[in-house]
Amino acid sequence: MHHVYLIQSKPKGIWYIGYTSDLKRRLTEHKGHKNVSTSKEASWKLIYCETYVNKMDALGRERFLKSGSGRKFLKKQLLHFIAEEV
Repeated sequence: MHHVYLIQSKPKGIWYIGYTSDLKRRLTEHKGHKNVSTSKEASWKLIYCETYVNKMDALGRERFLKSGSGRKFLKKQLLHFIAEEV
C-alpha cells in the first residue's frame, strides 16, 4: 500500500505533506527528527492520510495536495479539525 499523509507540528501548526509505502516507519522518522524537512520542529502528529494501491496514483495525489488547489482542498476537508485548533 502507498500512503499520502499530512502531519502538523504541535507548537506552530506547520503542515508537511508526504508520501510513503511504510507509514508507521515514516512517522517514527519524523518524530525522531530524521527528516531534514521536519527536523526543526519539536513534534508532529498525523492529521490526514489517504491510501492507494498504485504507487503512481499516490505520487500524483501527493503532487496535487502540495499545490495551491490541493492545500485549498485540505483546508476545506479539515474544516472542523482546523476550527478546533483555534
